[in-house]
Amino acid sequence: MGEVLTIEAPGRVSLAEEKLPEVPEGGFRVATAYSGVSAGTELTYVKGDNPYLNATFDRELGLFVPGTPSIEYPVRGIGYMQVGLVVETRTTAVREGARVAMAYGHRTAYVADPLTDRFVELPEDLDPLLGVYVAHMGPICANGLLHAAHDLYGPAARRLGDGVHGRRVVVVGAGVVGLLVACFAMHGGAAEVVVVDETPARLEVAAALGADVLTASHDDTDDDTDDDPAVTLKRRWRHGPQDRGADVVFQCRGRARALALGLRLLRPQGTLVDLAFYTEGAGEVRLGEEFHHNGLSVRCAQIGRVPRGLAHAWDRERLSYETIGLLREWGPRLRRHLVTDVVDFRDAPLLLGDLAARRRQSLQAVLRHEVEEEGG
Repeated sequence: MGEVLTIEAPGRVSLAEEKLPEVPEGGFRVATAYSGVSAGTELTYVKGDNPYLNATFDRELGLFVPGTPSIEYPVRGIGYMQVGLVVETRTTAVREGARVAMAYGHRTAYVADPLTDRFVELPEDLDPLLGVYVAHMGPICANGLLHAAHDLYGPAARRLGDGVHGRRVVVVGAGVVGLLVACFAMHGGAAEVVVVDETPARLEVAAALGADVLTASHDDTDDDTDDDPAVTLKRRWRHGPQDRGADVVFQCRGRARALALGLRLLRPQGTLVDLAFYTEGAGEVRLGEEFHHNGLSVRCAQIGRVPRGLAHAWDRERLSYETIGLLREWGPRLRRHLVTDVVDFRDAPLLLGDLAARRRQSLQAVLRHEVEEEGG
């Protein structure tokens, strides 16, 4: 038997027993060691504002349409940042004792089929806790960099950092996605990387990781241009007459005001690569202002797709490989500054409830489970 995180209804999170199937021929079983919590996507299920809970997503049409929700309560096994130890294997695809990164949801154990379940074996020199980023979260962020490279070079893009190398970059939002994107940009040779956020504590983390930082105002009515990040950076970054601002902006915060700020930060004909997940309206995005007058572009970098024309060369495996390369260089800093909470798996319901209700603040929370409990 194992346990799986279950959201019974908005605000109601629990652990439920889960019977594991026998390991079939060609399959393997993992015992979870670490399971990373996404304080964005996962909490939308706890709060009840995920769009899948209120509409049907027609994948063929690519549309949300009224009807039976695509996902209904109870929601089981959310989560996409798992690291497990292979404790039983009946396949030559993976050896017993290997540590693997996967995305099978918050559960203490899982039986996998190599033909349908994606896994990435972690190298011995990598902190296994940071392996939570290898299967899915790291590729999400790397895909943002890939979209910037494609925007500049099209299908001729060769390296992940092609879109940021030697360029001035802004990252809006200093959550986990924004901070990893900032590290990828620095890793890729950006001339400057500035992280903009409203929360001083998060900006301290960005600065500790090596980025420059600016504070975004909470108050949309604040007319003090000296405190406006767009004014500050456009005074600082000049490309030519009437050509000032960031070469590329990565928008990593799911708030309309963050998207509006990102557009204001761009140089004329610049591109904003959007990695955010918006669950509310976007009335603050004033398309008649900078977006229209500066000829800007917005590109959604969603992990379900790499840029058009690059799928043959940039699959999820390559994005995971790039993530491992980043973690090898930045791992100690990320472990020290980004991972703020490591809690026992049994305390997961309390953690998610507190995060959703804003009783607790966290950057990256990781659930820890003792593999020995699985008998491995």
